Amino acid sequence: MQPADEDVKLFREAVSDAQPLAAGDPAPRRPAPAPVARFRRADEAAVLDESLLGNPEAEDGTGQDLSFHRPSVSPAVFRRLKRGEYSVREELDLHGLSATQARQALSEFLAEARDAGWHCVRIIHGKGLRSGHAGPVIKRRIGRWLTVRDEVLAYCSARPIDGGTGALYVLLRPR
Repeated sequence: MQPADEDVKLFREAVSDAQPLAAGDPAPRRPAPAPVARFRRADEAAVLDESLLGNPEAEDGTGQDLSFHRPSVSPAVFRRLKRGEYSVREELDLHGLSATQARQALSEFLAEARDAGWHCVRIIHGKGLRSGHAGPVIKRRIGRWLTVRDEVLAYCSARPIDGGTGALYVLLRPR
């Protein structure tokens, strides 16, 4: 479709006094922004987590019993937990999960436990027998993950019949 002759005439009149720009240096370009690592924030957050939660290499986690209790938990209550005298309401099995998946599953499970009002749960983390030279990855970290959770009052390795050093009894704060 061709423009009407009258439109062409009007355009030419409108631009008749236009002058071409002088050829010269091109306009200066803005400097490119500094490169930023795509996952920098996530990496920094992970480093902060690790620094707050302790050194992962400092924990043995090779078949040793795991245990922790807050100062508010009496020795008698902690002894009962170690003996498996509390009724376990629910359990979470972390076998086959990566450390990231396990931490997410643990977080969701503890939120569910809190909402449901469960007092004692069992978490099966495994002994790391198939972890190769890296050793028990989840077992080495689960203690730190539980210790920083406010709803966790205490935890200890389970009795052999309930998983031994591959599982934990976790005592939770009442609602």
